[in-house]
Amino acid sequence: MENHDKLGEIEDFRAHHHPQLIAQRLDDGPDSVYVRDFIYGAVDGAITTFAIVAGVAGAGLSSSVIIILGFANLLADGFSMAVSNYLGTRAENQHRIKIRNRELEEIKRFPEGEVEEIRQIYARKGFEGSVLEDAVDVITSDEKTWVDTMVQEEFGLSLQSHDPFKAGLATFGAFCLVGFIPLVTYVANWLSPGLIDYAFGLSAGLTVIAFFIVGAMKGRFVDQGWLVSGLETVAIGGIAAGMAFGVGLLLKGLVA
Repeated sequence: MENHDKLGEIEDFRAHHHPQLIAQRLDDGPDSVYVRDFIYGAVDGAITTFAIVAGVAGAGLSSSVIIILGFANLLADGFSMAVSNYLGTRAENQHRIKIRNRELEEIKRFPEGEVEEIRQIYARKGFEGSVLEDAVDVITSDEKTWVDTMVQEEFGLSLQSHDPFKAGLATFGAFCLVGFIPLVTYVANWLSPGLIDYAFGLSAGLTVIAFFIVGAMKGRFVDQGWLVSGLETVAIGGIAAGMAFGVGLLLKGLVA
């Protein structure tokens, strides 16, 4: 059975690397992936919202305060993160355009120097002799390929642009969706008083599950063990929540 699975996996790899499929993937270019933006918002949303819940609970304040501060955090902090991600992604795209334009200008003004840069880049990769010169000639014969190579090799930038709006939206959506989980028990008690006896304990349990699921998703995305990644996220969230609860407990006297 195991050998059969391996043979099937090999066939899948072979089919995936069919020349026509390879050409199609290269023509289409890489897909924009917004998993990072989603995970970034989800983790921060759960951590900051539960930190508020833990801090207010540690201070012994009422559930209504938790709901007010929690929703204020969801909207204000979530929006702030989304805008920051939007501006950061747009700035990255603008920086890439700036570099491309500058390299294009340098190619037009001082082509000999830019050719030498290509030569040294590929010499460092192990090209030498006539093979090196052929590679340099091919790359510098096409302006777009020339600029693309400089952007990637000299500046270490990706050629792929990401949609700033989609990046910000993914962050905001994940922040609000996962960040709402620590508030579920308190909202339920607000809608139906007395429905849940141990709102904080259940909120903590749901948040731990949320931490673990988001961490496991991150692990699958970066090819890290889902269990290790999930527990890592739980640990980080737990530390933040513990700090907030401790601060609330220490400053409880200020409320009185």
